[in-house]
Amino acid sequence: MKKIWAITVLTLRAAVRFRLVWVLGLLLVGSVVLLPLLIKDDGTARGFTQILLTYTLSAITGLLGISTLWLACGVLARDIEESQIQMVVVKPVSRWQIWLGKWLGIVILNAVLLALSGVSVYGLLLYRAQKLPPNEQAILRNEVLVARNSLKEPTVDFAPFVEERLQKLLKENPTAQVDVAQLRRQLTEQFKASEQIVDTGQARRWQIDLGFRKLTLKDQPLFVRTKFIAAQTNASGTYPIFWEIGPTNGLRQPFRMSLAPETFHEFVIAPNLFDDKGVLTIDMLNYNETALLFTLEDGLEVLYREGGFGLNFARGLGIIFCWLALMTTLGLTAGSFLSFPVAAFLSIGFLIVGSSSSVLSQTLEEGSIMGVNHDTGVADKKSAVDYVALPVFAGLLKVVNLVQDFSPVEALSSGRSITWGVLGLAVVQIVFLMGGVIAAIGMVVFSRRELAAAQSNS
Repeated sequence: MKKIWAITVLTLRAAVRFRLVWVLGLLLVGSVVLLPLLIKDDGTARGFTQILLTYTLSAITGLLGISTLWLACGVLARDIEESQIQMVVVKPVSRWQIWLGKWLGIVILNAVLLALSGVSVYGLLLYRAQKLPPNEQAILRNEVLVARNSLKEPTVDFAPFVEERLQKLLKENPTAQVDVAQLRRQLTEQFKASEQIVDTGQARRWQIDLGFRKLTLKDQPLFVRTKFIAAQTNASGTYPIFWEIGPTNGLRQPFRMSLAPETFHEFVIAPNLFDDKGVLTIDMLNYNETALLFTLEDGLEVLYREGGFGLNFARGLGIIFCWLALMTTLGLTAGSFLSFPVAAFLSIGFLIVGSSSSVLSQTLEEGSIMGVNHDTGVADKKSAVDYVALPVFAGLLKVVNLVQDFSPVEALSSGRSITWGVLGLAVVQIVFLMGGVIAAIGMVVFSRRELAAAQSNS
């Protein structure tokens, strides 16, 4: 460890001498202090918090991420190009120790910068919150600056119903030429529609099982978060909805409200509306002249308080730190066998691919990269390129989702809980699993690289 720590200290000193670090410090100050002052919110607790946290944390993550890639590529590639690394490798220190020491130095620098930025954002958030009206400050304390978890209905597995219906259709039309995969997708959407669409005059019931939480949530208020899509627009732009919440054989709490479509709405309900088994029953009646669609993903969920905001904010920063550690690994690995410009270009290319998960998933859903039928939303037939590109895209999406499944910025801005389990899973998947594989490649390549030969060729 003494050898690794010596390399770490040298890396920190070299990083401080880089002008990039000082420029980065100024940019972080601007993103944390100046940016929130220039951006105006709507005066509400949710609007104020979402704008402040979303913009500042996104700016901090972007600045630290790009600078980390740049610094990680340069700290090793430039040492090799300028022959400085040869003064180190002749010492009684292994190359993997040199690699790990440089990684640790950049990680420590990122930890310091991220901690300072996070403390600044947290302090600015509390300071500006004092300027909100008293009623909005109450909402801020109870609904926004908290760590809330959510409960939904159990996910319905449509696969058995789809397969049963599919086999029945194939037996009824044995000579028909059909695309089985496309027909399976269409049947799945039909079954989902039966669960999502509430026609005029019909009701929809959600039953949320609180489980063991019924003991801890006793006498605690709960929050219902809902979103719907209207089949047709009306003149007012809002749709009256009647809610009734509570046990079916007991006292229920009614709500009448007019809500706008395609936006999230949240309202508080009285405590102890669940039954003896811990099941919360929510009924909704649609008495509009058009059908309403409540998606299975975002249609309705119940939120409950799980903890305070301070510790939740720290765990969110911990996930961002995991991202930065992975970027450090990626940059050092690229710098282990490439020149600085090429390593930086390759690392940023991987970053762009990582941010294109929505494009990859959409392409896989459509089943082709060459175009789709706009009527069906899927490709009529696959090309030769699709048979090669689609498996590659599927593999890339699985790798990207290991990192992007964690969204601390969105969770913090909406008051969602980031549990210790989520943080631990992020450390395992991002730092140890993905980062470990990439780091092993970087150490092996750097250990076997002929440094003198590389310099003679340059």
